[in-house]
Amino acid sequence: MTRSTDNKKVIKVHDSDNVAIVIGQGGVAAGTQLQAGLVAIVDIPQGHKIALSDIPSGAEVIRYNEVIGTATETIPLGGHVNERNIALRQPPSLQELEVATREYGPAEPLAEYTFQGYRNADGSVGTRNVLGITTSVQCVAGTVEHAVKRIKAELLPKYPNVDDVVGLTHTYGCGVAINAPAAIIPIRTLKNITLNPNFGGEVMVVGLGCEKLQPSTLVSEQPVKIYGANEKADSSGHILSLQDERFVGFSEMMAGIMAMAEQHLAKLDQRRRESCPVSELVVGTQCGGSDAFSGVTANPAVGFAADLIVRAGGTVMFSEVTEVRDAIHLLAPRVIDAEVGEKLIREMAWYDEYLAQGQADRSANPSPGNKSGGLSNVIEKALGSIAKSGTSPIIDVLGPGERIRKRGLNFVATPASDFICGTLQLAAGMNMHVFTTGRGTPYGLSMVPVIKVGTNTTLSRRWHDLIDLDAGRIASGDDTIEAMGWELFHLILDIASGREQAAVERLGIHNDLALFNPAPVT
Repeated sequence: MTRSTDNKKVIKVHDSDNVAIVIGQGGVAAGTQLQAGLVAIVDIPQGHKIALSDIPSGAEVIRYNEVIGTATETIPLGGHVNERNIALRQPPSLQELEVATREYGPAEPLAEYTFQGYRNADGSVGTRNVLGITTSVQCVAGTVEHAVKRIKAELLPKYPNVDDVVGLTHTYGCGVAINAPAAIIPIRTLKNITLNPNFGGEVMVVGLGCEKLQPSTLVSEQPVKIYGANEKADSSGHILSLQDERFVGFSEMMAGIMAMAEQHLAKLDQRRRESCPVSELVVGTQCGGSDAFSGVTANPAVGFAADLIVRAGGTVMFSEVTEVRDAIHLLAPRVIDAEVGEKLIREMAWYDEYLAQGQADRSANPSPGNKSGGLSNVIEKALGSIAKSGTSPIIDVLGPGERIRKRGLNFVATPASDFICGTLQLAAGMNMHVFTTGRGTPYGLSMVPVIKVGTNTTLSRRWHDLIDLDAGRIASGDDTIEAMGWELFHLILDIASGREQAAVERLGIHNDLALFNPAPVT
């Protein structure tokens, strides 16, 4: 028996698609009439694909007007299309890509918008005023975490203009092949994180003393002074080593860290917010815990907001090599010139080789949760992922751990792992972060505000105190991509200005840094 409904139940992205995704909490039951001539012949969960016609075995499965795979069996009209009946196709050839073929006229400027930020001596602008304490080796991570708790309790209340104190702990620094070619990635990542605009040039480095990664490497562009507990800290001090012979016992190590912290807190406390143009924003975009709605709701809304920021002269970065690799043929025409195209191809090729060396391939992505959310394979995931990039030209490509060089839309090469990607975007210099999710994740960063955008209303309502913006309203027809993009743009300005806090800021949720280290561990 056929069930009928007057409500919108499926989303078809393009007229050429032969699949659509089911919307509505709980999905649809077998026998439900979804539209004229379309009846679900089996139960289909929310976000999963339904065949809009008979798809013979070996025929192409099309979504976003792109082939996402071939049917491994005949899929009847109204059937459930999923990872079990779609075969993965080969990725686009890097040698045959058309590069820099799209012509861009001058974008309509967007100059009237500002935010309240912290100007730094190096010309960058922060959205928060944070004391960062980084480490040169994992051996001192516990000590730094202990010190951060004491600094927050004993010192931070004396400096009301400082937002927070954060420990930038990690698992690198010793027991590694420090001179291996690929070691440049974690080293420059740590170094560039110290230059993040939200730290105002006042990052401290706590080392052990015998590590391979020397602390001075991380602050080589800053005045360097090494001192112990019995030596008066001054404004140029950035480095403290626990093995310094002047320290007698753990209490003196703590006294040294606290003395150094007070000097830096006093300087940070002098910073004040001032009106800054949107051109000073550096916004990182990322998706995690994605589902089939990501590419039709949250990511396109982020892409629209990204275009607004670029029109205002600001900087936006998108990343996740494995989640753009299968859509690279759509990105290569958008690079601004052949040189940027060569960089893009080089990063794709490097990662192909990296996966091959590890005896892995792109089929390792997506995750089980992504598949439960309706994403059948990495091709479908990539086509939705690149929607975050909007429509602007790609003006530069950065390798992992490199710092932003040009304003505009940048591709920053990173793995797809959420926190590795976030760590590398911090190194690139982002001062705001936008993170989309359909399955849900309590992802957060301690030094940069993270705006969470839910791809579907079911998640956004269930995680009402973790999600900042419900893009599921696009799927239901209650909002448009354009309206949601503008709403996100204004939310970015409000949170960047400190007028509002992102949900994870209010809750104090963040994870440790996660370095990308493709070099050998000894």
